[in-house]
Amino acid sequence: MRILIMGGTRFVGVYLTRLLVKQGHEVVLFNRGKKPAPVDGIQQIHGDRTNATDLKDKLSDETFDVIFDNNGRELSDTQLLAELFNGKMQQFVYMSSAGVYLKSDQMPHLEADPVDPQSRHKGKHETEAYLVRHDVPFTSIRPTYIYGPQNYNDLEAWFFDRIVRDRPIPIPGHGQHLTQFGHVQDLAQAMTQVLGKASAVGQIYNVSGDRYITFDGLARACAVAAGKSPEALAIVHYDPKQFDFGKRKAFPLRAQHFFASIQKAQNELNWQPRYDLVSGLKDSFQNDYLSSGRDKTEVDFSVDEEILAVR
Repeated sequence: MRILIMGGTRFVGVYLTRLLVKQGHEVVLFNRGKKPAPVDGIQQIHGDRTNATDLKDKLSDETFDVIFDNNGRELSDTQLLAELFNGKMQQFVYMSSAGVYLKSDQMPHLEADPVDPQSRHKGKHETEAYLVRHDVPFTSIRPTYIYGPQNYNDLEAWFFDRIVRDRPIPIPGHGQHLTQFGHVQDLAQAMTQVLGKASAVGQIYNVSGDRYITFDGLARACAVAAGKSPEALAIVHYDPKQFDFGKRKAFPLRAQHFFASIQKAQNELNWQPRYDLVSGLKDSFQNDYLSSGRDKTEVDFSVDEEILAVR
């Protein structure tokens, strides 16, 4: 297959590109060209997807069997791309988010659950709704928290920063909120397994790890991955309503239960996560956190100090 990836040089796109090339597909990347392609020799088209003229000029004469839209956040990011190729491609794979779901008393989230119209990810759902209305042959992927080497979001690294420096871990609330992490390599594998599946067209799939974990448990799992004693970890619970952090981020996860069932993807895509949480965190710690030298860089713990000062 000839496959276009929007993005392809950061995090999920890197793993997806490598897998698709390994599987024998012809992969083309479309991005601004700020980073080199993750695989030598593949075609890379440099352009700005938010510029309609640029997108048309660069892609109108191209043909693709499948398009992976990895970095569209708003409907305006994706609409022109979908219009340009609708009727000319087999499948449009859209990277959505489990963050679209409406907060619920019944968990885990299922693909048919209501969405939150006020979610910060509402642009993702608006895009999914557009793809349905316009009969685009789409498949939507909804991950929860994605982790692993090259993660540009401070998730596991937030915990590692404190653990390697023997600092307390400030966790909002009671520490028993359940959350869910999915390894980036498992996500990329699931994305490749929708290819060529007519049954996957028009479907939405939650993709993540197969276990849920409490905030406190996540801190302890990160300690194990970093070679520290989880029992010796100092976890400090606090009430976030007592503080005004402004735009500063005190904790990397939403302070609520957030996890989704991946049973549909397992059953219909013949997919299974390869990484359990601790092995995935070890991968991230060894092959990203330590290898990048982040354990030796200066970290701003001023928000932590505010919290710890009122224990």
